[in-house]
Amino acid sequence: MQEHVDSDHQLMVEAGFPYPRSMDIDPRRERFPCCIVWTPLPVLSWFIPFIGHVGICREDGTILDFAGPNFVCVDHFTFGPVARYLQINKDKECSISTHSSALKGDFESHHDDTRREALTWDDALRKSTMEFQHRAYSLFTCNCHSFVANNLNRLGFGSGGWNVVTIGLLVLLKGQWVNRIGFLQSFLPFVVVSGLGLVFGGTTYLFFLALFAYLLVGWFLLGTYCFKNWIQL
Repeated sequence: MQEHVDSDHQLMVEAGFPYPRSMDIDPRRERFPCCIVWTPLPVLSWFIPFIGHVGICREDGTILDFAGPNFVCVDHFTFGPVARYLQINKDKECSISTHSSALKGDFESHHDDTRREALTWDDALRKSTMEFQHRAYSLFTCNCHSFVANNLNRLGFGSGGWNVVTIGLLVLLKGQWVNRIGFLQSFLPFVVVSGLGLVFGGTTYLFFLALFAYLLVGWFLLGTYCFKNWIQL
């Protein structure tokens, strides 16, 4: 049986096809193949629950996230378990090679220059990771959303053009909850904090909450669409 499996694998390699990988989501093992993943941020998400920390996953489901200056965290989502995810169909929605980088060589030499420059999913993530390992981290100018946007643009997902604002909207509008616990972790602190704020602060609390949300969201809108050099991708 083993010889038969090895033989099939060898035939696939010789034919130029990568060995198949499972694309199944496995929250228990924190495996989200070809996904954008999201989790709430401490304190910040207590006041604005739709703002959180994002990462992107390799084909084997390993999570990558820009977690600090010159540091891309691998296989350990910085701010806790994944609460929401969005799986991408890399074959239909991305402009990438269908052949594993391990199989490039003689096979690739028979294709034109554009084909040779095409990246696989993991190739693109590797290049973005190497780039962000030499970048300073800033919540306001170069953050985890910048890292994911850089990856999606490199992958050609949805024709590119991704930025920190559109990444946030993508997860908000199309992301799926991992489970009920993820939903509660995202909104329960907001409900508790808002309840206490209304009890002890009343309309004053609402005013400062609205002002905080306006300034934070406004910064990213201005930095993305009006002053494009403010926020890095």
